[in-house]
Order: sequence, then C-alpha cells, then structure tokens
Amino acid sequence: MVHHHPPTEFLMEYAAGALPVAQSACVAAHLSYCQRCRQMVERLEDIGGAHFERLDPQPVGDSLLERVLSRLDDPQPLRYAPSEASDTRLPGLLDRLINGDYADLVWKRVTQSLSVSYLKTGDPNHEFALYRIAEGGRIPEHTHGGREMTLVLHGGFADESGEYHQGDFIVREGWDKHTPVALEGEECICLAVMDAPLQFTRLRHRWLNPLLKLHAG
Repeated sequence: MVHHHPPTEFLMEYAAGALPVAQSACVAAHLSYCQRCRQMVERLEDIGGAHFERLDPQPVGDSLLERVLSRLDDPQPLRYAPSEASDTRLPGLLDRLINGDYADLVWKRVTQSLSVSYLKTGDPNHEFALYRIAEGGRIPEHTHGGREMTLVLHGGFADESGEYHQGDFIVREGWDKHTPVALEGEECICLAVMDAPLQFTRLRHRWLNPLLKLHAG
C-alpha cells in the first residue's frame, strides 16, 4: 500500500500538462501504483475541462494558428495510460521500469553499496536516473542542491524522516539532508529526478562530489 504521495500542486501541474517531461514521467510512474492519486488527477482534469468549457471563445490570428501547428511534433505531456499503445520512447521505458525490467541498463558504481543508471528523457534541465542500493546498504549523508523527486520501484529504504516502500513518492528540497538505508531482505531501486546533483556532506565522501555531475537530457 502506498503511503507517500506527490504534493497536490504537483498533481495539479501534471493534470494541466505543465510539468517538465522528466518530472511528469516520475508522477506518471507513481500513478501506476496509486489509485488515490489516479482518481485525484481524473477529478482535476474534469474540473479543468469544465472550467475551459465555460470560457468565452476568443478570436485568434493567423500567427497563433501557425505557432500551434508548428508545435504538433513537440513531445506531448506524459499521461498514465498503461492500456494505450505508444510509440514514444519514454512511456515504453516507464513500463519496463514499473515491471522491474532492468535488462540492458548501464550501471555506474558510486560507492560499495550504491550504483546509478542514468536514463535519457529529452528533458534538458532534469536528471532521470535509477539508484540501486544493496540490501542493508546506504547512500552516504547528502544534500540535493535543488529539488529531487524519488519514487521507490523495488524494495524499500529508510532515512531520518521515515520508511518508504514500492510506489512511495518523496520530494526533497535543496536544504534537506538525509542518509537513505536500504531495508533488510532485498536491494532497493528508486527512480530519482533532480535539477541539481546531490552533494555528499561527510568529509570522507566529499571527494566524490566533483564526479556527481548532473546528467540531464
């Protein structure tokens, strides 16, 4: 059962198609686990649609039509729709991750307990990566430098704020400091989306910080 969810403002932005693609993908993955948030997004979309229908029609010029037509080939906001076929790269990737298919991923070892796989979404401002923590292992104490969204895909972890399991969605801000530890029994795999690299705070790990560049795009 999912106990930790995206803030309401994130769900509102997701329903409006206003989240950056990497963040939208993280929320979409959470929706695959969470009926409560799916229902909330559906209500928000209904409210938005009803509000739009009440607006008075506005005349538009040829220049606006040309701009709209020119954006038809742009990536569309991600939606949670597991039953719909899609030929775009990211929804297919999300299906693989949600189903626990990590075959062919390239893992970079950061510490004895932590490996990272950086994935491409086309979002130039956010890193989209999997963090793999060995059973009972920990990510050294760190801050985030910016905002980080984390979704537990497999296993679970605990930190100073609580315990998190599959489907749980956590948001950390740049000033947050924590030390995630994978729960006993199995490794933990999390999806993390961030706009700045994490920074280790302990002296013995700080030498790694220059290596932790943001892998966006």
